[in-house]
Amino acid sequence: MKPILTSFKFISAIALLAVAVGCASTKQTENLLTLAGFKPIVAGTPKQQQQIKALPSGKISRIQRSGKTYYVFPDKTHNWVYVGSPKQYRDYQQIRADYQLSNESLADAKVDQDAPSDYDDWGGWEVVVWSD
Repeated sequence: MKPILTSFKFISAIALLAVAVGCASTKQTENLLTLAGFKPIVAGTPKQQQQIKALPSGKISRIQRSGKTYYVFPDKTHNWVYVGSPKQYRDYQQIRADYQLSNESLADAKVDQDAPSDYDDWGGWEVVVWSD
């Protein structure tokens, strides 16, 4: 069951990120965090709003609360933070690594439209299949 769940997360990450192509890196981070299970929590009090402002923008911070470790990512525009557990943070790191590999593969697969096209004198192209 676990491999199916991991595969589902990977496929979901790719699908979600395909939609997010072209968005700012902060938006991509928020999408990845959500996919990993982080929850957005709105700052409802002035003290919470001040705490959000004190967090570094665009970075995930590790905090301790009631003896537990949490990871938080501020969205100062919407006045909330994405909050996740250590497990959700590990999931985020894995999804992010998978996403980066996926982007590298996409970049490698792009066709160079400006490549020279004077291969006529090579004759026919023959596909050779190697076998051991």
